[in-house]
Amino acid sequence: MSTDAATSTNNSKASARTKSAAGEYLTFVLGTEEYGLEILKVQEIRGYDAVTQIANTPDFIKGVVNLRGKIVPIVDLRIKFHLGKVEYDEFTVVIILNLSGRVVGIVVDGVSDVMALQDDQIRDVPSLVTSIDTKYIVGLATVEQQMLILVDIEQLMSSDDMALLDSAIH
Repeated sequence: MSTDAATSTNNSKASARTKSAAGEYLTFVLGTEEYGLEILKVQEIRGYDAVTQIANTPDFIKGVVNLRGKIVPIVDLRIKFHLGKVEYDEFTVVIILNLSGRVVGIVVDGVSDVMALQDDQIRDVPSLVTSIDTKYIVGLATVEQQMLILVDIEQLMSSDDMALLDSAIH
């Protein structure tokens, strides 16, 4: 396959991925950046409460909470993404996600809005744009003057790091 054909194939794969990204996204803040994740993955949004810590887990796994009888692991995305100083205040929230029947909470600095994004608002991610691994990013969306990093939360939560969650709570 020629280089041009390979580039064309890769571009069409990236375009197909981005094209299917249109939909409604819950937007949230981590540090100074705004992120979005598919609204259909969100079960509920709660204020940050104390968690029960689990021994021998990475720093980004804050612990677990009992959510109506179900043990839910809590992951601080600010720590996971190496976003510097992490403070817990009245704006810190936990987004409870339902990912293929698996319930996980993520700690974020704040929740902003629910936005409906169209195909023409979503772009591919240039390499080395963010401090997080781009394989977890669906694309970049522009809404007015605001840039959103769209995260494939299911891909992120099923990574090798997240396997530690399963072993820690089972």
